[in-house]
Amino acid sequence: MWSPIRLTLELATVTTVVLLIIGTPIAWWLARSKAKWKEAVAAVVALPLVLPPTVLGFYLLVAMGPDGPGGWIAGLWGERSLAFTFQGLVIGSVFYSMPFVVQPIRNA
Repeated sequence: MWSPIRLTLELATVTTVVLLIIGTPIAWWLARSKAKWKEAVAAVVALPLVLPPTVLGFYLLVAMGPDGPGGWIAGLWGERSLAFTFQGLVIGSVFYSMPFVVQPIRNA
């Protein structure tokens, strides 16, 4: 009975830590950089906000499936794919939540 709650709390904790570790430097770089490809990076970070959730989920599923790059990476440690694993959940959650971390920190 407590398994879904435990999984949710673990996913939220790991996602938050990863977002702070990755999102803060990206936001700082976007706020301070004068690089010409800065806006391209900002657009990629904001991509989950403009894609419909079904499209984003489909792309993540394809990317983490056995024939995608996630499947190749998972094969390095003996797994078939990242789809439907905890690591895949973390990757999807981080990708989806990245704009909600980067944009406020960038504007602060």
